[in-house]
Amino acid sequence: MSVTFAQGFSAAGVVAGISAVEGKKDLALVVNNGPLDAAAGVFTFNRFCAAPVQWSRKAVADGHIKAVILNSGGANACTGEAGYAQSQATAETVASLVGTDANDVAVCSTGLIGELLPLDNVLAGAKYAYAALADTAEAGADASHAIMTTDTKPKTVTLESKAGWRIGGMVKGSGMIAPQLATMLCVITTDAVVTAGQLQAALASGVDTSFNRIDVDGCMSTNDTVLLLASGASGVEPDPDEFNRFVADACASLARQIIGDGEGASHDIRITVTGATTEDAALACGRAVAASNLLKCAISGNDPNWGRIVSSLGTVPVDVAPYDSNKVTVDVNGVRICENGGAGRDRSEVDMTPREVHIDIDLNAGDAAATVWTDDLTHEYVHINADYES
Repeated sequence: MSVTFAQGFSAAGVVAGISAVEGKKDLALVVNNGPLDAAAGVFTFNRFCAAPVQWSRKAVADGHIKAVILNSGGANACTGEAGYAQSQATAETVASLVGTDANDVAVCSTGLIGELLPLDNVLAGAKYAYAALADTAEAGADASHAIMTTDTKPKTVTLESKAGWRIGGMVKGSGMIAPQLATMLCVITTDAVVTAGQLQAALASGVDTSFNRIDVDGCMSTNDTVLLLASGASGVEPDPDEFNRFVADACASLARQIIGDGEGASHDIRITVTGATTEDAALACGRAVAASNLLKCAISGNDPNWGRIVSSLGTVPVDVAPYDSNKVTVDVNGVRICENGGAGRDRSEVDMTPREVHIDIDLNAGDAAATVWTDDLTHEYVHINADYES
């Protein structure tokens, strides 16, 4: 059901003629019908952030969002004042339709960078989407399809607490995925009775341990947006810890689905670093390994090349992650192929046929740990990005 699983939300996904792919759904609308309109957001750190990011960051600053309009088929990034004017015009059109202020409308775009959107199509599409709004599972599914670009499948999540409140969500993302965040547009909805402050705290924490810990290709997007909206329609005020956990679980599920749909990927790679002095140290080591294109290519070829793992691990400065290289161990899919910084069991013993590859690194320097996910790099990844059009 995606974003319509939580009570108080309606959605639509329509063909607006924005995408270069004829007949593709390319515009989604999500409306919060209340009674609350609390909201929180997390956005890309990219200094070339897109016009819709600039608009939505400002819109969500007061903790209120009534509607979100999202398009695939164009990023509206690096488009200057004209691009920002397009985001504003889009928000104003949606606001007039749903009966709110433009500053309570978030705008999200994804696709090719450097080109303005076909604004007439976007505005007409907003009207089509408004007319198609519904709170059904089908409407939520339509919205999740409309935000896809190189994704091969929609990515959604639904969770329900025993107290009766719900969380629903959708995300798009397949390539240009790297911390912080990943190339993605994400909308998560809840019908719990929560404040904007609670939402922001829960979202920031949830994003930090999910979307910020995945890496498909080491490339940071200009358009990353994660929004969390609350309608309060369940009438239930949740336990704060339980709510935080549910938001974190929703983020984790959506982030994992992005890895499972990485552009051209044949393996999903879980990298867990243990025995670190701090969690930040473990995370720095995990990210260094996840960023290795040499390792990703080796995994694509079913080669558990531990030399490429430790060489990447060795790039982390000692003041960030102190450890003794002569005490490090590396297991791949349960086989210890690096023992005390040197060769362990023969890497031919590692079964590389499963989709998931587990790399477990023990620094033997402390008690902290962290996990990041990445994908392998395949010929198909090159093909997709050599011929990319939105």
